[in-house]
Amino acid sequence: MKIFDCHSHWGTQKGYVLRTEAELARQEKVFRTRVQYVSEDEQAAYFRANGARVILDLSWIKKLPIAEMREYHDYANAHQRAHPDVVFGNWLQFDPRVQTVPEALAEFDRVLAAGAGFTGLIINGQVTGIPASDEVWAPFYRRSIDAGLPVMIFTGLTGIGQGLPGGLGIRLDDGHPRHIDAVAAAFPDLRVLAARAAYPWQDDMIAILLHKANVSYELHGWSPRQFSPALKAEIAGRLQDRVMFGCDFPVLRYEKLIQTWRGEGYSDEVLDKVFLRNAEAYFGG
Repeated sequence: MKIFDCHSHWGTQKGYVLRTEAELARQEKVFRTRVQYVSEDEQAAYFRANGARVILDLSWIKKLPIAEMREYHDYANAHQRAHPDVVFGNWLQFDPRVQTVPEALAEFDRVLAAGAGFTGLIINGQVTGIPASDEVWAPFYRRSIDAGLPVMIFTGLTGIGQGLPGGLGIRLDDGHPRHIDAVAAAFPDLRVLAARAAYPWQDDMIAILLHKANVSYELHGWSPRQFSPALKAEIAGRLQDRVMFGCDFPVLRYEKLIQTWRGEGYSDEVLDKVFLRNAEAYFGG
């Protein structure tokens, strides 16, 4: 079986999404999995063994100044070039509170020019504290339109800060689907890929998907058993051509996640679309 994983992280110690002892401990509590670092070649071998093509996200480096980010972007590009059969490309994240918008866009252009597979932007309103609808992100959207690239926008409950006093200061409302709706309306030429099950606003997300043709949906970080009944019905029905698979490796693993998807009663035709065909059409893979 072949799968296209629209969003996963790094299992290497250099790239691992959770960095501190406290964060690693939260992985075990929130995702019920333990950290197990792998080498770059082992990571690629794992993707290969599971028939996966993956877009990777070095999300934690958005906290770094541009000069320090460059090393990690070059690291990600080198990994893609070494394993193009399984690493389709990389997502980039920036934080306008840390980097200026001009220098972030210049770095985006630099990585794009390197030509290491797909490169796209992620907007993480909750972690940056700047919702996707904020005007500060407009230059990122315009640049993506010019490059003909989709932008991923996170929505719904995040595992970061989950269960902690104050949730690390994260405002969940900064990831409300209303911000995706506003972006899609303001930039009709932008392809928006809403990411994560939009709990607890799933009906809002469905309405946006039905209303805005330039919005599609990717469901990393969640077991399909936890999807709302409305979302499950839409995956099998009206949205079967608009929903794509994401894993969130390494905190979640293909073996269990694929098995769970298959246990939810979807037809083989729908699963083929979700696991592979929709993403191939969307990303040109």
